[in-house]
Amino acid sequence: MKIDIPGREVLEIKNIVFDYNGTIAIDGKLIEGVSEIINELSSSFSFYVITADTYGSVQKELENTKCDVITIGKNTQDKSKLEFIESIGAKNTLSVGNGRNDKFMLKHSVLGIAILQDEGLCTETLLNSDILVKSIFDVFAYLKDENRLIATLRN
Repeated sequence: MKIDIPGREVLEIKNIVFDYNGTIAIDGKLIEGVSEIINELSSSFSFYVITADTYGSVQKELENTKCDVITIGKNTQDKSKLEFIESIGAKNTLSVGNGRNDKFMLKHSVLGIAILQDEGLCTETLLNSDILVKSIFDVFAYLKDENRLIATLRN
């Protein structure tokens, strides 16, 4: 997806990286409808879910979803997430998260989206993001209609 945003460089998004809990799952359970939309969009983007898997449920919850699951250790999660997006190409990565451990990932991705759902949002992460949304489905709407991103980010 190439997006020409007035007053900003052209964005070329190839990778989508989601935090798990608080982003595409609530209390360890995948939000209904997320898997279907990821599968629908998987021909246009590479999807990744990066998590410390607090509830131990990520593999089971995402077993029928076209995404790569990256499980990280409990320590230095913020740095692990940053290292991951750098390894796949931060300049082509849109990342989404809500926790303090997502702050570097959102800041260094070409586009970082903070999400405020049932599990809350760390203020530090919000301040390191480009956009704030109220639902994971708002993120999917951006991926389906680039004009929404243009309207939000243009000068």
